[in-house]
Parts: sequence; structure tokens; C-alpha cells
Amino acid sequence: MSTEGSPQSSSTKLTAYDIQARKGGPKLSMVSVYDFPFARLAEEAGIDILLVGDSLGMVVQGHDSTVPVTLNDVVYHTKAVRRGASRTHVVADLPFLTYHIDTGRAIESAGRLLQEGGADSVKLEGGQEIAERAAAIVRAGIPVMGHIGLTPQSAGALGGFKVQGRDVASARRILADAQAIADAGAYAVVLEVIPAELGGMITASVPIPTIGIGAGAACDGQVLVAHDMLGLQERIIGRFAKVYANVGDDVRRAFTSFAEEVRSGSFPDEEHSYGMAKDVLAQLRESSR
Repeated sequence: MSTEGSPQSSSTKLTAYDIQARKGGPKLSMVSVYDFPFARLAEEAGIDILLVGDSLGMVVQGHDSTVPVTLNDVVYHTKAVRRGASRTHVVADLPFLTYHIDTGRAIESAGRLLQEGGADSVKLEGGQEIAERAAAIVRAGIPVMGHIGLTPQSAGALGGFKVQGRDVASARRILADAQAIADAGAYAVVLEVIPAELGGMITASVPIPTIGIGAGAACDGQVLVAHDMLGLQERIIGRFAKVYANVGDDVRRAFTSFAEEVRSGSFPDEEHSYGMAKDVLAQLRESSR
């Protein structure tokens, strides 16, 4: 596949510093992927950042939330993504309870994602309440991306997967969360499922890039889940998720055709089978009599 002219095709991997320097500049593209082939394709397409999100719990593992995802799960999938995209910045999620209990465990968990998983940075959910934890990870030399607004790990406490920041009090809280994360030393922050106007206000108020997912066009970048973009999900997806290709339909048709051909005996045919030299076959038949 040709990648001539794509942003990543001839450039070196973006560092956290490079990403932070894109504030107000060219928009950043980020895609959530969880395996080698999707990571390879995303890199070839010139995606700026790959996210190994704990959304893998819902997208790949079939859970109803991200809460069951473990650190070992994210390490495993990050390794696969890194093998597929050696030239792209990879950020990996810190799963539920890997950074909430104490600072030491937070730093250790983040370190594993870099040391074992091969990630370039980590992402954690929350605002003011986890800002000091984020700052400690940054002080340990690990780049941190924030995530505020709708935070899936705590969706139950937020009333479910719904838009956040629609009233004055909650909007002010999210604005304060963004500032707290920036002050903690994060190099970027994800804004999830908030009004576009609030997304614009946050983008204008913090010195780090904002990466939106259902947060409006004013953000410094956008992120989507690969499986959502490709029509591979049966679950209800928020209005923010644009489907760029209905790959799921093609996969279903391919599986159906395969099953029908196996049942009818038309697969495998001669083209998809291996032959044996006539003299070898003759000897084999003779010896088996």
C-alpha cells in the first residue's frame, strides 16, 4: 500500500513533546486499535497517534464496560500494536484501579506499559481528583495524556454513557478538570462526549492539545475507535462515531460464502489444493496394496 504524501510515511515517530507542540497547529488524528494488523494499517495510513484503550474490554472482549480490563490485558495488546506500528506514537490506557489506590502503584503500572508493552506514553481518566497522581507519573519521566468529560471507567457514577457538562456546575467542573490535568504536566487531554461549545472553551483555555471524541470540531485533534469507524460493532454507538466503511457486512458475507462452499463441497477446489507427483503417488498406491 502506498503512503506517499501521508503525514507519517516519511517522518519520525512523534514524541509527547512533538504532540504538545501541535497545539493550535495541524490537527492530530488518533485511532484506538488493539492488534498487529490494524496497527500496521493505521501507520500506513499516516495516523498520528494510536491508542490502546481499555475500550478493548467492550470492543474485543465483549464486556459491558471497561472495568474488567486488567493491566496485563493492556500490556498484551500494546505489545501487538507496537509490533505493527514501530514508527507511530502509541499511548496505552491505565485500566481501572491501576492508578487510584496509591502513587507507587500508579507509577509502577505506567512503567509496565512502557517497559513491557512498548508504549510511548500512558493515558488515565479523571480531573482534579487524580491530578496529583498524574503529576507523580510525569515526575517519574513517563508522559501522560489526560481524559476528562465522560470517563468510561466511572460511567456508572456519572449516570451512564451520556453527555457530560450540559449544566453550569458540571461544565465548570470539567473546565477545572482540564486545567488541573494541564497543570499536572500532561502533554495532551482527551475530551469525551461533552457539548461542542464546552470543547471549544477548554481548547482555548489550556496550553496543551485537546483530542475530542464527541467534543466538537474546535478540538486540536480527534479520536475514534477503529471498530466503530469500520462498522464492526453491533452495539449502539454515540452520534460522534462516523462509520467510514461497513467492513462488518463484507466479513459476514465472506463467512457465509465460506460455510456454503464447505457444505456443498466446492471448497477447496483444485486451485486451493496441493498435488503429488504422479510417480510418487503410484509408488504410494503400490506399497499400500
